Amino acid sequence: MIITRSPLRVSLGGGGTDLKSYYSQYEGFVLAGAIDKYVYVTVMTPFQEGIFLKYSEIEKVLNINQVRHPIFRETLRLFDFQGKGIEITSLADIPSGTGLGSSGSFTTALLKALNTHTRKNIHHQELAELASHIEVEVLKEPIGKQDQYISAFGGISEFTFHKDGSVSSHALDLSSETIYDLEDNLLLFFTGISRSASEILRDQNEKSTKNDLDMLENLHVIKSLGIKSKEALLSGDTNKFGEIMHEHWEFKKSRSSGISNSFINDAYNLGIESGAVGGKLVGAGGGGFLLFYANDKENLRKTMASLGLQEVRFKFDFEGTKVLLS
Repeated sequence: MIITRSPLRVSLGGGGTDLKSYYSQYEGFVLAGAIDKYVYVTVMTPFQEGIFLKYSEIEKVLNINQVRHPIFRETLRLFDFQGKGIEITSLADIPSGTGLGSSGSFTTALLKALNTHTRKNIHHQELAELASHIEVEVLKEPIGKQDQYISAFGGISEFTFHKDGSVSSHALDLSSETIYDLEDNLLLFFTGISRSASEILRDQNEKSTKNDLDMLENLHVIKSLGIKSKEALLSGDTNKFGEIMHEHWEFKKSRSSGISNSFINDAYNLGIESGAVGGKLVGAGGGGFLLFYANDKENLRKTMASLGLQEVRFKFDFEGTKVLLS
């Protein structure tokens, strides 16, 4: 049996500039942090021929073309399992559709597991590139690349998305004090709303492709705020980072009417009134998790609990996608 795990992530700045419709013209920049909440994939050889898949559904098919799950199907195409049996199971600490990059985490975990199963080694960069290729190029999902890259590399990292499609990645050289401060004061709350990132991002993708000036200007500002977030963290000014998060959210929610709603806006505003310096909705928007940087954590927790928002406590993951058992 092979077991792999891949971390979920929180986007810390620049989100949205990792879509091809933007970075192919202007280059994108994203700051992200992998967290200790994971997607797990197990691969084993069953005693009979066929493809056995277990996730939120169960599939038992004889060939790859019959597989319904698109990422399973297109990833399996890369490996020669004709005439052989394979059983794959996927589990996750957090449900999909909640803005923590589960699709990218799943794809990297699956690729790592299948490469290990076939006795092939795959490095972080190749893993991220291949996962992005499957989701963006093969499946034509209108999504960015940050999820695949941060899940593969782990840590608190910056990614530059170049016009030619290549990606430069660097782990931020943060002090231990800054990392501990972020882990103590970044609070994550589930809004109770799940959604499809593809649906939210499709509008942005179409407008960027058509060179919509308002959308492009918004993304230019988002990119500059991502760079300012990086500078604030490198200098150890976490309070400034929190203030930039607030500015980022104001620009992000103006990008599309589907990014926020009255419940999320009210919860966010109450969070600011209850001890948060700044925050934002993690991921594409429309639901998922609110992430706050807080000075008064206990008051913020009480307020969010009164709204029925469940907290998920986390630390950062610095290992990225890895094999747990082989």
